[in-house]
Amino acid sequence: MTTTVLDRIDIKILNELQQNANLTNVELASRVNLSPSPCLARVKTLEKLGVIDRRIAVLDPAALGIGVTAFIQVKLEKQVQLTLDNFTRSIDRLSQVMECYLMTGDSDYLLRVMVSDINDLEDLIVNKISRIPGVSSIRSNLALKRISHKLVLPIDANRPITVKSCNAARHIERPMKPRYSAVAVADDRMDRAVTGDSFRALSTAGV
Repeated sequence: MTTTVLDRIDIKILNELQQNANLTNVELASRVNLSPSPCLARVKTLEKLGVIDRRIAVLDPAALGIGVTAFIQVKLEKQVQLTLDNFTRSIDRLSQVMECYLMTGDSDYLLRVMVSDINDLEDLIVNKISRIPGVSSIRSNLALKRISHKLVLPIDANRPITVKSCNAARHIERPMKPRYSAVAVADDRMDRAVTGDSFRALSTAGV
């Protein structure tokens, strides 16, 4: 395993691409005060190292009718490897799950899910998540309004970053990487509130 130090220019490139991945190489080079050829070489190196994972389009969920965000805590009967692996595979198949974290504390997993409405959330919890083998309890909470949402990682151009890499391209070790781990489909305009009986009914435990 080798290490690569990202310098100030590398980090400036990353910050520019985090803000707008559609920049052409010429535009990017101009913003970081490089000529196009060395700028392109640096971007290719960052991709090879796995620092740039991939580039995606950020969609507006409200425009697509996806109006409900919920956080779901899941507790398993036993934390044995087979149960953990099975849960991971099952969750990875659910497109509504935007993020999934293995947690410390009272719950084993925390999920952030996005669905069209309360009925879809109920279907997701009752007919999908609760039926995963090994799940013992589920507790869900609806997000009433999003206060802050960021896609840009906080990297400081004034502090060099050391990246551990292997010879194989894009082979940085990462935690569990389901397809939803890097999916960001939220927009600042989605600030709908979900209140009333529907919220109380879906704040369930032990489904």
